Amino acid sequence: MTKSKVLVTGGAGFIGGNFVQYMVNKYPEYEIVNLDLLTYAGELSKHQDIENKENYRFLKADIADRDVIMSIFEGENFKYVVHFAAESHVDRSITDPGIFVRTNVMGTQSLLDASKKHGISKFVHVSTDEVYGDLDFDPTTFFTEETPLQANSPYSASKAGSDLLVRAYHETYGLPVNITRCSNNYGPYHFPEKLIPLTISRVCNDEKVPVYGNGMNVRDWLHVYDHCTAIDLVLHEGVSGEVYNVGGHNERTNLEVVKTIIKTLGKSEQLIEYVTDRLGHDKRYAIDPSKLERLGWKPTFNFETGIAQTIEWYMTNKSWWERIISGDYRSETN
Repeated sequence: MTKSKVLVTGGAGFIGGNFVQYMVNKYPEYEIVNLDLLTYAGELSKHQDIENKENYRFLKADIADRDVIMSIFEGENFKYVVHFAAESHVDRSITDPGIFVRTNVMGTQSLLDASKKHGISKFVHVSTDEVYGDLDFDPTTFFTEETPLQANSPYSASKAGSDLLVRAYHETYGLPVNITRCSNNYGPYHFPEKLIPLTISRVCNDEKVPVYGNGMNVRDWLHVYDHCTAIDLVLHEGVSGEVYNVGGHNERTNLEVVKTIIKTLGKSEQLIEYVTDRLGHDKRYAIDPSKLERLGWKPTFNFETGIAQTIEWYMTNKSWWERIISGDYRSETN
């Protein structure tokens, strides 16, 4: 029997990579096709346990290369597309906004056009709560699916643009789509430039940990496994055209996160180094996930259990992140 094909873009990255592993192991009846350009944040060693499974394949391609994407869709018969591929680091978007527009907006359009042409059954676009802008520090206020888009960085603006394209292809062409908007993810295989893995690696090496401004910016933290289960549910049960927010109700200041890691690893808070704040740094993100919960989703990790598991994973898998930091993984990837 022919397996239904699921195209996962950005499956060599952090969230997409965890999702690929989740889907390959949960759904042997699906063929999971991982499409990734293997830019600096993509690497395949994370998939060594699944790379020889019969329901997994890897394709190297640029989602913004329209001709290549059209050719791939022509030769395959994808049932579903789950779209993670994106430039995602806010600091890099401030330095070079153009690459974010190319990948996040034009790349998404290429995939939408190919999906429309070939009649896929569902296009799930994985977005971010950053498209909503920021909140004040009132703990009773949350982002909902009806919150207006008010992006404040080139990264979040490019994601908001891609969100609107996905919506437009549903409204104009009837393409079956869902958009998910998640809070900050953490967990295994998180690229070491991001706050939690950066802090773990620095603390392990007794190096200074940079904290923007006064460290009081608040984020809602979501374990990547819980994010994967949410996307799985939306893919199979989400109402076409709907947006679903995915959050963990685990709000912490950046400083609290850093101090938790330092304490867990038994090091001194003197490692904290306050640095000039990021341009346009959003104050607070917080998601109301009740719409997704009504669909049947529940997170399995709170922040205490999730951060403990994550720290343990990084301590057990030092060789993985040391290769990333040294740059050795680039020669292996390319």
